[in-house]
Amino acid sequence: MAKTKSDLLQGTLDMLILKTLAVGEMHGWGIAQRIQQTSQGVLNINQGSLYPALYRLEEQGWVASSWDVSDNNRQAKYYKLTRAGRKQLTEETANWERMSAAVELVLQSN
Repeated sequence: MAKTKSDLLQGTLDMLILKTLAVGEMHGWGIAQRIQQTSQGVLNINQGSLYPALYRLEEQGWVASSWDVSDNNRQAKYYKLTRAGRKQLTEETANWERMSAAVELVLQSN
């Protein structure tokens, strides 16, 4: 039986969160659900990874947060991408594409 591994590479979660927030403001649970849905269930982000990453992104000024009422009438902290976060997302996406192309070259070599 083949073992599947869906652990994220270090730093990848930050990029995925920034990309998810590029769509619009979202609360933590919504971010995790969106990543799971868009990855077709391959990536499951647990709270123990998500919230420290959101805190880190907010400390770096790439994400801003505010409290509001969610769809189910509960208080939730909503996160949105800042201008600096949008710039960081562009840089991280370019770096990811460069690195994944390099890995692909190595995998295709004889």
